[in-house]
Amino acid sequence: MAASREDDLIARHFAPISGPAGLGLLDDAACLAPPEGSDLVVTADVIVESVHFLPDDPPGSVARKALRVNLSDLAAKGAEPIGFLLSLSLPANFSDESLRLFALGLAEDARAFSCPLIGGDTVATPGPLSIAVTALGGVRRGAMIPRTRVRPGDRLYVSGSIGDAALGLRLRLDQLGAPGRRLSQQSRLFLLDRYAVPQPRLALREALRRHAHAAMDVSDGLVGDASKMMRASGVTARIDLAAVPLSSAARELLAHDRDLFATLVTGGDDYEVLASVPADRAQQFEEQAREAGAPVTCIGEARAGVEPPVFVDENGNPRVFARPSFSHF
Repeated sequence: MAASREDDLIARHFAPISGPAGLGLLDDAACLAPPEGSDLVVTADVIVESVHFLPDDPPGSVARKALRVNLSDLAAKGAEPIGFLLSLSLPANFSDESLRLFALGLAEDARAFSCPLIGGDTVATPGPLSIAVTALGGVRRGAMIPRTRVRPGDRLYVSGSIGDAALGLRLRLDQLGAPGRRLSQQSRLFLLDRYAVPQPRLALREALRRHAHAAMDVSDGLVGDASKMMRASGVTARIDLAAVPLSSAARELLAHDRDLFATLVTGGDDYEVLASVPADRAQQFEEQAREAGAPVTCIGEARAGVEPPVFVDENGNPRVFARPSFSHF
């Protein structure tokens, strides 16, 4: 019997990039064991055309984003990537050439992050392109970093810079008006790339495992995600908005339109790490993060209480955001 089109797609595009646990993608399941003495950490994300990426985004870029948003979750848990499952819902207009380019981008990142493909599913859909990735990681037994252990007195840190991806999306959609047109070409390219291709902070894993009480990745906006982590931990916080790290490209836009600040801290797609670290380990955490090439910035402090975090401006005045984070619902 001739192979089905699905079998042919898998054999041509995805079997060559699968890892040993994937059994050549010839079976209905993968078979793997986590490293000895490790717990298995599992995370899943779905990205959908016109929601998480745009229809004219390059297929390879879309593939990288699908994998990297999951690697960002593993990074925040202090986990080492083991492999991933991929489920594709392909519309009729997704050409074989697009699939080839998608698989090429996926293969490059799978190699770069030592996270091989081990299985998944492929179906046709009358709807938009939808990509579901389930990533697996390993962490020393009992050492996974939850989001639920923030303690009063902990310093709150974020990695990298905040808001670049949200601005990059608005640039793609031509929603920045005159400030966007004044932006330098270098800043424009930087912001567009930050939206298209997240940078999972896997270099922070060891520093987080050694020093952090709690951590999560910032995917739906800093204000909303910080509030979520404090609520999950049963604490509150004071967060200094003036301390939030911003890129030079973001500052260039803010110089023309201060109202864009709300977009920076609530817009989502940052995929940076938010972590709580006890005060007596803060300096070591900063030093180790810097040495790993993933610098972090202290933006506030956790406090006892169950009320929502207080976000204060440069004058110490509380600021409230009408829409604190991205939401699908």
